[in-house]
Amino acid sequence: MKKTGRKGLWRRFFLAALVVALCTNHTALTAQADKIKEIQDQIDDAKENKEAAENQKEETEKNIGSLNSARDSLQGQLDGLTQDLTEISQRLEEIEQNVIDKNEEIADTQEKLDQAKETEARQYADMKKRIRYLYRDNNRTYLEILFRARSFSDMLNQSIYIEKLHEYDRNLLLTYKAQREAIEELEAQLEEEKEQLEELQAQAETEKANITASVNKTKSGISAYSGQIADAQAQADALADQIEAQNENIAALQKQLQEEIAKSRLAANSKWRDISEVTFTEDDRYLLANLIYCEAGNQPYEGQVAVGAVVINRVLSSVYPNTVSSVIYQYKQFAPVLDGHLSLALAQNRATASCYKAADEAMAGYTNVGRCVYFRTPIPGLTGIQIGDHIFY
Repeated sequence: MKKTGRKGLWRRFFLAALVVALCTNHTALTAQADKIKEIQDQIDDAKENKEAAENQKEETEKNIGSLNSARDSLQGQLDGLTQDLTEISQRLEEIEQNVIDKNEEIADTQEKLDQAKETEARQYADMKKRIRYLYRDNNRTYLEILFRARSFSDMLNQSIYIEKLHEYDRNLLLTYKAQREAIEELEAQLEEEKEQLEELQAQAETEKANITASVNKTKSGISAYSGQIADAQAQADALADQIEAQNENIAALQKQLQEEIAKSRLAANSKWRDISEVTFTEDDRYLLANLIYCEAGNQPYEGQVAVGAVVINRVLSSVYPNTVSSVIYQYKQFAPVLDGHLSLALAQNRATASCYKAADEAMAGYTNVGRCVYFRTPIPGLTGIQIGDHIFY
């Protein structure tokens, strides 16, 4: 076998290292592409959900339109029924007043009839008295009247007087009788008219009851439609809120997508230094340990190491500052810097022994998250290496 020289060994080592680096970079880029695709899928799903909500909202609004039309139709019927009810109530009042007037007429006629009967009875009694007087004692009174005549002509006059008196009584009696019969006929007519009015009153009351029932039924229908419209409107409002939420979600996902695309481009274009090229100070160790405490003090040790590795990865990357301090204090990169927790931790040296140990491992070049330069709490669609409560990517 041919012996390989030192130069050949170095060439092979360099090629192997290059292959490893390329493979590592390719893996990172592939993961980033998968992540971008996943976010894009989420955007597509969100748009589909939004479209479905918009279609449902449109159908709901059409339903509201139909319900409003039905309610308006019922309202028109109600207006007509209310008018009918008003008219039948007025007619019923008129009939009731006519019944009252007819009862008064009947009462008045009855009084006249009673008076006529009394007058007829009195006249009949007076006539009987006169007749008994004239023909009492075997007609002697009648004969005495005739015999008291001083002459034949006087006797004829007395006889005519008596006949006239009889005729007067008979005519007067007949007159009273005719009046009584006329009043009785009028009373019968009034009673018949009263019965007709009472029949009309009963019919009007039945019609009023039917219209009232229709009015109540129509009002119930309007109330039911109003309830359905209110429910449908609430559903439409809820769908509108859902659509708005979907719009916000889509906007957030699109923003996240752009951020991830930018991160992907950043990772693709990044150049890395070797850990041996970086010199760390005790201040770097102190700062990194306290940042680890703020970011992952409640996480397992592996998570603390991972946070330290992210900081060191940024130091080694050409697209980030090249010192621990500059990386940590880069604007809007680490939350504890923004909210003051890091300053408090530094002032009190809150970093634990495990945080210092994690910082030492990271500064020694150890990483359990590859070349990840980001970490955060998990969110839907974000893939990476999860350690404890953080996703590293």
